[in-house]
Amino acid sequence: MVIFWFEFTIPTQGSPFMMNYIWFFLMATAILVAAFNGTITAVTDSAISMASTAVEIALGLIGIMTLWLGMMKIAEHAGLVRLLARLLRPISAWLFPDVPKNHPAIGAIMMNLSANWLGLGNAATPFGIKAMEHLQELNSQNDTATPAMIMFLGLNTASITLVPMTMIGVRTSLGSAHPAAIIGPTIFASTMATLAAIFIVKVLTLFFTRTHSLRESIIRLWKPMSLIVVVIMIVFLIQRSGSPVDSKGMDFFQRIITFLSTWMIPFLLLGIPLTAMIKKVKVYETFIEGAKEGFQVAIRIIPFLVAILVAIAMFRASGAMSFFSRFISPLTESFGMPAEVLPAALMRPFSGSGTLGIISELLKTHGPDSFIGYLGSTLYGCTETTFYVIAVYFGAVGIKKTRYAIPAGLFADVVGILAAVYICRLLFLPL
Repeated sequence: MVIFWFEFTIPTQGSPFMMNYIWFFLMATAILVAAFNGTITAVTDSAISMASTAVEIALGLIGIMTLWLGMMKIAEHAGLVRLLARLLRPISAWLFPDVPKNHPAIGAIMMNLSANWLGLGNAATPFGIKAMEHLQELNSQNDTATPAMIMFLGLNTASITLVPMTMIGVRTSLGSAHPAAIIGPTIFASTMATLAAIFIVKVLTLFFTRTHSLRESIIRLWKPMSLIVVVIMIVFLIQRSGSPVDSKGMDFFQRIITFLSTWMIPFLLLGIPLTAMIKKVKVYETFIEGAKEGFQVAIRIIPFLVAILVAIAMFRASGAMSFFSRFISPLTESFGMPAEVLPAALMRPFSGSGTLGIISELLKTHGPDSFIGYLGSTLYGCTETTFYVIAVYFGAVGIKKTRYAIPAGLFADVVGILAAVYICRLLFLPL
């Protein structure tokens, strides 16, 4: 709630204070708590170590970004991105009304989201950066996030996860009898988070732009409101039926998605150049033209990654994260979230690897097929690392004034976590 209060008391649309407050809060709190706990050495070491790690992460992205930005350039020259934008125009026109019809940003956005849904993280990031670059071309204020950028970030931070392969692998290694049982709950929770992201971005966009009367604003929200109502009704009917997802159906679904995930990258690596060759595109020269951007983008995001990852590492090393978990655990336990799972939920918007470590420890301690094991596994796939995504995508195009992107992302995170608690209690909690 504090985070929302800071943003709503700031009058200007392009205010950069949101990120300033959060970054300063993490750093200052880490130092103060470390001084109280006697962990100042750990905080210092974590800051230095994470600064190096952030640079390694950025440099490690050079190869994959060079490859996929080169392929994106070929796809653009072959007209594939424009074709994808035309096919998805009915959906994109509602989500991104400020983006012109058939603009290449739409094709890049949809390729990014598709890669995220299939778990192709390495391919999703370059597509997402290319989408941000196209959206930046439409931006009249180069350092300020546009509503389209914020919607795109919201869809990324609350990305639908069809098959959480990482967590399935962890559960398998720990001897789970049903490692893939989290597929259904993860799809449900991540879908709820995505719907929440769409809804809150639409609401905040109307609130901050103030170009319409209250009556017009309410009318414009009928589509997202109707979507939410329909989903709630479906969930209610599922709950009333009392029947869990059919295991045979889920096994078949897992095989389909796994097949798509395995073959999607080889298909793109062959299909994009083949189509371009048919259309007489000089594929090698075009690839090199696009690939040159990979190194430049990786270098541009280093300061943003260092800033946010160092602050998060200090906050965690100081013990502030543990203190905050203990402080709010009575509240979370009141709606069914065990205190043991709370640290993972709090860590998820900040660090994917940190969350994975916490959840892996939970699975070892309580068992992968316990209620805590199922809930922790579902939490990992229901949202993305909000602050990392914002740092990478906004940093790639020099956006400093994030406006309401962070409140929107965190709202979607909270909804995803609540949905995970709900569906896991419905399916896995013993009666």
